Amino acid sequence: MLNQIGQALLTSAGILWKSFWALVFGYTVSATIQVIVTRSQMARVLGKRGWKQAALAGFFGFISSSCSFAAIAASRSVLVKGAHPVNALSFLIASTNLVIELGIVLWVLLGWKFFVGNFLLGTLMIIIINISNIDNSILRNG
Repeated sequence: MLNQIGQALLTSAGILWKSFWALVFGYTVSATIQVIVTRSQMARVLGKRGWKQAALAGFFGFISSSCSFAAIAASRSVLVKGAHPVNALSFLIASTNLVIELGIVLWVLLGWKFFVGNFLLGTLMIIIINISNIDNSILRNG
């Protein structure tokens, strides 16, 4: 019985560690955006709505964290710093669906078909959000 409790505690500690590093990395990305990136830089790179800006936002999301809480914090930082709301949503979608480590896990555990399906679905969501009729006033003012 004590062996099982010890094993459960060890497993719990492992899960906590794996979750913790993702949170720390994601919040570090968010803090870096807040501290280093100026409003004018963000407005210049992601401030306008367009396919080039959506692709850049998606790329930045792709290389960021897959932790949902941290992705939301980073997306909010991108929005507050001057990105167009659609680009901030593209960043959010990419940072939760198109990240590198999720792709590796899907490929290893579920196979290449799930990896391709996840990648295509994330890309499709970014396309849909970019062709939708969302403007600044809807997202900024509620």
